[in-house]
Amino acid sequence: MDFESTLGVYQNVNGWKKVILALQHFLAMFGATVLVPLLTGLDPLVALFTAGLGTLTFHFITKKIVPVFLGSSFAYIAPIILVKEKTGDLRYATGGIVVAGAVYLIFSLLIKMIGTEKIKKLFPPVVTGPMIMVIGLSLSPVAIDMASKNWSVAIIVIITIILSTTVFKGLFNLIPILIGIGVGYVFSLITGNVDLTPMKNSAFVSVPKFMLPKFDISSILLIAPVAIATFMEHIGDITTNGAVVEKNFIENPGLHRTLIGDGIATMIAGVLGGPANTTYSENTGILALTKVYDPSVLRLAAIFAIFMSFFSKFGSILQTIPTAVIGGVSLILFGMIASVGLRTIVNEKVDFSKPKNLIVSSLILTLGIGGASFTIGSIELKGLALAAIVGIIANLVIPEKK
Repeated sequence: MDFESTLGVYQNVNGWKKVILALQHFLAMFGATVLVPLLTGLDPLVALFTAGLGTLTFHFITKKIVPVFLGSSFAYIAPIILVKEKTGDLRYATGGIVVAGAVYLIFSLLIKMIGTEKIKKLFPPVVTGPMIMVIGLSLSPVAIDMASKNWSVAIIVIITIILSTTVFKGLFNLIPILIGIGVGYVFSLITGNVDLTPMKNSAFVSVPKFMLPKFDISSILLIAPVAIATFMEHIGDITTNGAVVEKNFIENPGLHRTLIGDGIATMIAGVLGGPANTTYSENTGILALTKVYDPSVLRLAAIFAIFMSFFSKFGSILQTIPTAVIGGVSLILFGMIASVGLRTIVNEKVDFSKPKNLIVSSLILTLGIGGASFTIGSIELKGLALAAIVGIIANLVIPEKK
């Protein structure tokens, strides 16, 4: 049976409803996707294009059954800036990104050789549950910071999303994030909290500034090792997505396939001059909120991203969305991710009367949320990556109390 036919009522979304749902996913990923290039000096329109193309590539490689969206990875911001300062040429940074994507392919080969069952043993619920919680909770300071730019706007957005989710019916119940952004934007316009300058100063149509990469061993050594850390984040994101959809994507299409998809998407981005790609928690949050798991909705959102990358005027309009509006949305979405982790622990009936389980989950939560870091040479492990590694090792070596 085809996977998409097993989605039941969730598959009965088509026509203009699918378009609106795809637009909601597009808006959810837009801010973070263009923020990375804005911080590093890369072209935001290229980032938008490569995010869309990377998402379509990922879906093709993973048999079109994993409902994820790939956008710009924040993990690479610091090394990209460092390469830019060192060489004065961002093409060396994108060369490093190409190699980082290739590192994912190596990981995929290793997992294919070892087997999925052995990988599953490394990630029992006592490890994956807290990992998922870390993904959401570690992002909470970002949401608070954005919302604090204007709490009145953020609260309006939050209330709107709550009403849309719990009171409204029909279509309004399916697009709470889109309604929340719309109400928040209108409220911001009325109260004079929208800066329209970016929209006034931009052209209507333009071609993204694609650029070919350059390769330099010192730049590669600065950027490529980041893939070792984001490898663990990838596992966490795929686990989270599977927990939301209630499907085991580690088994089907297989972790090796999702790694290949992520790796090739990142390589494509580097070749065209864009930032590295990664699966987005924002879109997974929308899946949890709307319960529409149809992967084709995400592919339509990817097509929107590619199309809109040539319309700089549209991009500039979206850039006028106040930070507080995105902050209000993020408070809901990131909390939803953390709650999915908690649900995983409850559903799998993890026994916290066992000291081993308490210690493993405690280490993951404190290291991940606390932002602990550990450096080995030029490789820095921190946050979720470090917490996951420590949690996996602790679960393997700590004996069960007899």
